[in-house]
Amino acid sequence: MSNLVSRWLKKLAGDDDSGRRTSEPVSLFESIASHFILVVAVAFALYPVLWVVSLAFSGSRPQTAQILPFPHDPTLSHLKAVVTSSRTTPEGETLWLFGRQFANSIIVALATAAVGVIIAIPTAYALARFRFLGKERGVATLLATQMFPTVASAIPLYLMLDMLHLLNSRTGLVLCYASTSVPFAIFQLRAAFEAIPVDLEEAAMVDGATRFEAFVRVVLPAARPAIAVTSLFAFMSAYNEFILAATLLSREEMFTLPVMLQRYIGEYSAEWERFAAGALVVSIPVMALFYVAQRHLVAGLTSGGVKG
Repeated sequence: MSNLVSRWLKKLAGDDDSGRRTSEPVSLFESIASHFILVVAVAFALYPVLWVVSLAFSGSRPQTAQILPFPHDPTLSHLKAVVTSSRTTPEGETLWLFGRQFANSIIVALATAAVGVIIAIPTAYALARFRFLGKERGVATLLATQMFPTVASAIPLYLMLDMLHLLNSRTGLVLCYASTSVPFAIFQLRAAFEAIPVDLEEAAMVDGATRFEAFVRVVLPAARPAIAVTSLFAFMSAYNEFILAATLLSREEMFTLPVMLQRYIGEYSAEWERFAAGALVVSIPVMALFYVAQRHLVAGLTSGGVKG
């Protein structure tokens, strides 16, 4: 079945088995079948999203089972309640909780992406271009760090941040997130640097450039798509992370958005409408980033797949 679908899609795109463009016409049956399969796949992917949208804009009446998830008694009250959530401080001032929590998520995610990429770029370049003692063992050690789940490090990180007085702080959260994003960024960028021909740097140095100038003016521009994708994934991993944030943060004004969302699901009750509304709001920055960086995604994800 999968081979049949693959052949249909290739014909629809005008490619043969070797990847070359062909002018062979596509039959009406194959065209209808291919589009039907694509529509079904898209429907399966979008159906849960439609339920979230329906819950977010529905009234307080309990949601009933239905094939097409349309909101009943459409309202913006849940979105308004999430976005305008606030509390009064001991000093009598009104604190806009959602704004503070949104800022926490954005600042922590941007800082994590920046720290991870800044550390990973020179490290990945050194691993891709130079031979030195301990290189292979260092790479193996980095790889080993990716084998342990995040929750396994929650208690040690909590104790370390407590000793450093960094609990309930953005700095402590960034340090924890960067420790997991750096190894991933190194492996991603190392493959990208290895895919860039050394001849380009050598040509620049023949023209009088130093090694550093060749790196900045030749290698970095060529690796820009991979850097963009690596930054995006580092941002997403920090922006969506919940376990460490819930463990290391106890003050409500320091919560990130995933921890804020969890507060709508209690032990004995759940505010599913507000949870869905919050999920929609939380997803906006990620969707915006994907839209802005979409032209880099394909090139960045495939960089390093073929050398030379």
